[in-house]
Amino acid sequence: MKIRILSWNVRGANDRDKRRIIKSVIKSQRVDVVCVQETKIKEMTTRLVRSLGVGRNIEWRAVNSRGATGGILVFWDNRLVELVGWEEGVFSILCRFKNCVDGVVWVFTGVYGPVCSGDREEFWEELGSVKGLWSDPWCVGGDFNLVRFLEERSKGGGLTASMRRFSKVLEDLELRDYPLRGGPFTWRGGLNNQVQSRLDRFLVTDNWVNLFNGAVQGILPRPVLDHFPVLLEGGGLKRGPSPFKFENMWLEEEGFKDKMKTWWGSLNFTGSSNYILDAKLRALKNILKIWNKEEFGLLEAKKGEALKQVEYWDEKEKYAALNMEECEARNGARESYKSWVMKEEIFWRQKSRELWLKEGNNNTRFFHRITNAHSRRNWLSKLKVNGCWHSEENNLRNSVVGAFQELYQEEEGWCPSVDGISFMRLDNSEVEGLENPFLEEEVFAALTDLGKDKASGPDGFTMVFWLFGWDVVKVEIMGFFREFHERGRFIKSLNATFLALVPKKRGAEDLKDFKPISLVGSLYKLLAKVLANRIKKVMGKVISEPQNAFVEGREILDAVLIANEVVDSRLKSNQGGVMCKLDIEKTYDHIAWKFLLVVLKQMGFGERWIKWIEWCISTVRYSVLINGSPSGLFQSSRGLRQGDPLSPYLFVIVMEVFSCLMRRAISGGFLSGWRVRGRGGEGILISHLLFVDDTLVFCEESQDQLTYLSWLLMWFEACSGLKVNLEKSELIPMGRVNDIEDLALELGCKVGDLPSSYLGLPLGAPFKSEVVWDSVEERFRKRLVMWKRQYISKGGRLTLIRSTLSSLPVYFMSLFLLPRKVRMRLEKIQRDFLWGGGALDQRPHLVRWNLVCLERKKGGLGVRNLALMNKALLEEGGWCTRAESGRHGVGLWKAIRKEWLGMYSSLAFHVGNGRRVRFWKDKWGWLDPSFLKALNDWEIEMMEQFMLKIQAFRVQRENEDKMVWTASRSGVFSVKSLYSTLEPGGSVPFPYVGIWRACVPPKVAFFAWRNGGLPFTPLCYDKGIVESSFFSLWCGVGSL
Repeated sequence: MKIRILSWNVRGANDRDKRRIIKSVIKSQRVDVVCVQETKIKEMTTRLVRSLGVGRNIEWRAVNSRGATGGILVFWDNRLVELVGWEEGVFSILCRFKNCVDGVVWVFTGVYGPVCSGDREEFWEELGSVKGLWSDPWCVGGDFNLVRFLEERSKGGGLTASMRRFSKVLEDLELRDYPLRGGPFTWRGGLNNQVQSRLDRFLVTDNWVNLFNGAVQGILPRPVLDHFPVLLEGGGLKRGPSPFKFENMWLEEEGFKDKMKTWWGSLNFTGSSNYILDAKLRALKNILKIWNKEEFGLLEAKKGEALKQVEYWDEKEKYAALNMEECEARNGARESYKSWVMKEEIFWRQKSRELWLKEGNNNTRFFHRITNAHSRRNWLSKLKVNGCWHSEENNLRNSVVGAFQELYQEEEGWCPSVDGISFMRLDNSEVEGLENPFLEEEVFAALTDLGKDKASGPDGFTMVFWLFGWDVVKVEIMGFFREFHERGRFIKSLNATFLALVPKKRGAEDLKDFKPISLVGSLYKLLAKVLANRIKKVMGKVISEPQNAFVEGREILDAVLIANEVVDSRLKSNQGGVMCKLDIEKTYDHIAWKFLLVVLKQMGFGERWIKWIEWCISTVRYSVLINGSPSGLFQSSRGLRQGDPLSPYLFVIVMEVFSCLMRRAISGGFLSGWRVRGRGGEGILISHLLFVDDTLVFCEESQDQLTYLSWLLMWFEACSGLKVNLEKSELIPMGRVNDIEDLALELGCKVGDLPSSYLGLPLGAPFKSEVVWDSVEERFRKRLVMWKRQYISKGGRLTLIRSTLSSLPVYFMSLFLLPRKVRMRLEKIQRDFLWGGGALDQRPHLVRWNLVCLERKKGGLGVRNLALMNKALLEEGGWCTRAESGRHGVGLWKAIRKEWLGMYSSLAFHVGNGRRVRFWKDKWGWLDPSFLKALNDWEIEMMEQFMLKIQAFRVQRENEDKMVWTASRSGVFSVKSLYSTLEPGGSVPFPYVGIWRACVPPKVAFFAWRNGGLPFTPLCYDKGIVESSFFSLWCGVGSL
């Protein structure tokens, strides 16, 4: 069933001309339910309603205005829905509808939120009371007079208490806030309409979405002042035929491996090794389809049959005891049902892509819900392509395919040569290593590294299929690799690729707002992974230091830290300058193949390797996945695939040309860069930083330099195909810069300012401020919108907190000190999610959070303590830079160094040539040489042995001093081992093996742990949390 609901704050419906406009919009949109806010009508009448609505089949309910403010009107077409109940509140009106088509009952609440912040708690309570009345599908729409997130208002600022409260209430009421199509704001006001916000929205529960699938909300043109109408559409989601996908649940079927051996062995083809493998896969695909239909059967039906068998034996046992054979039959039925439940969970987990949560923990409803959410987010009912809207299905498919076909076609034009550029080169041994024959161990290692449950490509097979059947298929796979090594090619059908359109932002509606992710075939992915594992070993030999991506030993945080230090140094030097923040358009899609292959040759890669790369990138054929169904089939002549394991490394190699051009410009005096000075000396010259396509260029405030930079960018575009999107690029002034607008005009970009961001972290921001962390808290709350508590078991919630929520702030915590207030807010979000409490549902937290944050062996749940994790991450820099001495840094780096003191006690040295070791200050040998102690008689012999060891020690001039981390057995530093040294010990012994090592589902282990940690107080007894006596894992038997 389809439904169209319109919400609109009309700022007064008591004017006849305005009512005509409202009626015109309603008529043109053919809506079924309308909610009008701020009617400003003290007493609504049927005559007034009919002047707004269309036709005679209208019914209505209203909340009258209070004086000249407020007022809510809801009216509907009674041929579609029938009113079965309603409630009127101060800020809302509730209508309980029954669909005339299918008889399903659902609830709609129209709201007009209070303008005064003092009335908001009453508003939230009014909404919360609705939740307690019915469990029907629920939709809420109207003007809330409040925003949730920072991007929902144009004037900037930080997260406020009201915004946090709004998000928390929606989490507790389990209401979903869908992306808004058509624009980010629903209200414009202020002087010259300069202030914009998203005040109007629809919120829905999951069962409402299941009732009206494919729900989307978007804004309509604004014919009257202030507010845009918001339209919610639901129902009518239809999918085309889906391609074959190997179901991982099949692997759980008893005897499947034997069947696979039989099927695979029965398939005989002649030809090249890669042809035989491709033919066998196609044949196996047809066999699996038949087997799934005729033997495996429908999942729901098989599960239902198994449950009926269980119920049959349970019912029979009520009247007579079962004999041995009947008991065995009942046990078999139970095991069968258990098996089908597990398969169902695996099925929905695979479709949901929520791979952090393992099957076997009864999270099927959660996986199902996430799958539906992904389907809704990626569903295309209409799309703007090259400025034109398309809503008819065939039209939409043809326009999208045509757009990508044009995107991947190389444009003819002048292409300058790179012969004059000096590149770093590989030596002969490195070239030979790249071109060695492929070994079985190497291929299997690459296979185990690939994501086992990632989305499959055109062949439909997941990587877990190849792992499961490795002993069956490895002969054919290694034949495929040997043939590729010798001939440098494979059958082109193995390189077929699906383009999946992933929205870059909420409410994406233009094709430009979608990122094309390539789903490559499983065999090609395995080959590309093997090649990627080889090339990453030599990337450091050909990639210069300004690039920090996909080079061993270089990290993303290095680039962010250097960028912040460069900015801080420049600001404190009182020198002017400009920083160019460049945005590269269509990062992977525009790369010229000929250019890439020439660069590989100039860097010293061998002919065989270049031939391999050329075949891998030039034999691609694309189909575009639209609403789950592939459309079109076309070949490309340029671009790399985002989703191909090789592509990141090849892109970095292309960007090295830009780096070489920058070095040549610096050496020629055309660009100057910025010099970052330390305590003394000349400092370091930094001209640019690169991390994949995220590019920063540092220049003087000189028009000549920016002119040369624009020429350099044009030359780079002409040879590589990569174009800088100047509309999204920024020129950021440092200090006092005259004529910044003229400088930006010279480069062709807009003027930016500080604070900015780089690689997702603040750049030039006051790093001690709480505002820096607003985006982290916002991401916390947005994640929880997707993960509803009732769908996930306690064990699943714990897994989510440990794997995802605790990891969200890690990136920020690696560079910035976490403020105490922010930490407390983030921990509260985790606590509420774990125990189920919230703003409208206060539930006790049964175990103290500091105990929850202990590692499992110490009696906790292994959740990260954010304060300790922050300290450990900041101290990691101390290990990496311990070779340096003296004071360094001018801003962020100084703040990081202050956190290093805690790690020095675990540092020691294996002495080589002695150049890095400070004799009296560093640990070396087995004891700190600097100590003052009055020796006891029994300690004298030990001291004599210590002095003899020092006297016998010899400096080894040919060896470097080696730093050792004494907190780990291996002597190698890790954040995990440092965190363990910072973490306090458990107060009492804990039966770790009996709980967490037991062969039980995580939710059972959590239950046992929770019961062991229940607070032993009369208050818990009064609340019914514990019985009058209970057993504590730490304290034994207790009684009240």
